[in-house]
Amino acid sequence: MDRVSLVAGLVVVVEVAMAVWLLDYLAMFCTAYIFPLLEIIITTTQARNVSSNSTAVDLNWYPPNATQINNLSAVINGTGVHGFIFNSSFASGSKGYNWCSMPHVNKDTYPVADESYTLEYVEVIHRHHKRTPYASNTFPTESDPWYCDDEGLFFYGKPLDPTGNDSSSTYWSVYTSSSNPFRPQGFNGTCQYPQISRGGLDDSWQHGKDLYAVYHDLLGFLPDNANEQVSYRVTNNVITSQVAGMVVNAMYKPPDDFPLLIQPDSIDSLEPIYTCTTASTLYSTYGVGSIDPNWTAHLTASQSLYNLLDTISGVSPTDSGFHLSLDHYFDNLSSRLCHAKPLPCKIGNPTKCITQAAADSVFRLGEYEYSYIYRDAPQSLQASTASYGIWIAELAENVRNRITRTDPTIYRHNIAHDGSIARLLSVLQVDVMVWPGMGAELVFEVYTKGDGELFVRILWSGQILRSSNPSLGRFDMLPLGILLAYFDGLVGVRAIMVPKLCGSP
Repeated sequence: MDRVSLVAGLVVVVEVAMAVWLLDYLAMFCTAYIFPLLEIIITTTQARNVSSNSTAVDLNWYPPNATQINNLSAVINGTGVHGFIFNSSFASGSKGYNWCSMPHVNKDTYPVADESYTLEYVEVIHRHHKRTPYASNTFPTESDPWYCDDEGLFFYGKPLDPTGNDSSSTYWSVYTSSSNPFRPQGFNGTCQYPQISRGGLDDSWQHGKDLYAVYHDLLGFLPDNANEQVSYRVTNNVITSQVAGMVVNAMYKPPDDFPLLIQPDSIDSLEPIYTCTTASTLYSTYGVGSIDPNWTAHLTASQSLYNLLDTISGVSPTDSGFHLSLDHYFDNLSSRLCHAKPLPCKIGNPTKCITQAAADSVFRLGEYEYSYIYRDAPQSLQASTASYGIWIAELAENVRNRITRTDPTIYRHNIAHDGSIARLLSVLQVDVMVWPGMGAELVFEVYTKGDGELFVRILWSGQILRSSNPSLGRFDMLPLGILLAYFDGLVGVRAIMVPKLCGSP
């Protein structure tokens, strides 16, 4: 072979090698940059397709269904509590109202979506689990003790990033001193008022286990280990953190310290705590403490019940906390029954006791009050929108960020309170309103279908939620754009309307 032919051959080899290298480089470049960019463009287009600007929804208030719950005559003259349970914990497979541990998502009752839908995002919010009553809801003198020696409340700090001296795992041990002449407010014993009880801790663990069994084991949606795809959030009330520890352990058993998201106390949107003067004023004009005849009617009709309760409990008839609503008596009596404690008797007269029938009357009235405050009163939507609008906007932003893949989180878990869940149900205009019991749960599921159509499903107590608002209706694969337009119309993107709704400059 002459020198010219050799050179020509080498040139061909080099050109082929360069072509192969270039193709390999282009493939790597497309995989690393072009394809992700196209995905962002596609998902951004999907997000624009669900923009509130292109979807018209009805933002008006609509009343809930007329039921025995919000019928004052049935409440005053009825018996029982609408078939609701107030004396046991959750049993897997149950769908009925159980104040002590409300039904939640679990494998036995979960409505699996059609296989043509792909689950993209889940956000859970639920009330903490059962607890001791708040001290303000206990009687002036409680005859029975309440012991919590079967659990520990762990409170301690630990150096992180960088690590430093290690910290001991310390917990509170409640005691009273023989040298302290004052009686503690609440029951004698070794509990805080409130604290999640041992039974409530176990219910919390079961709640987490059931969620993991559905979203990991059944659907294959959750990751095997806790990572940046999952997050957990609590309020500034420590009882939500007590629940979170059990939930997280049941789901992931993280080997290391695990973060719980929490907002500053003064602006926490989950509880909520942020200042909203307009909402507070509005609630006070038609609800607790108001002279609105629609509110005072049930209090007037309950006077004979109040006389009985006051006589046995020792609560003064002038105690406004116990007499502006049934809240305090409801909490006291339901806490006892949820923990298999007897209903109270008059101190010094053990034959004069609050009967189950009287307790049932308190529970019926409490359910009536929550229905009125958060759904039956026409002002309820405005009050709830203002006071829970920031969390609503955060939920909408979380969904949008997942759609556009700007946030890796696919599962968010919020542990909150009855007032949190009640306001959210109020904004969603649930068709039958109840007082959210212990562990009461709402789940928002976002799905894609076909060429990227987006849908949302909302589960309340583990089943499809139904709204009285005709634009929303049954939340079973509702086009996502409708829900986002509804939220945006009420509170604005990123809650831009909330300061004005709350009366702030």
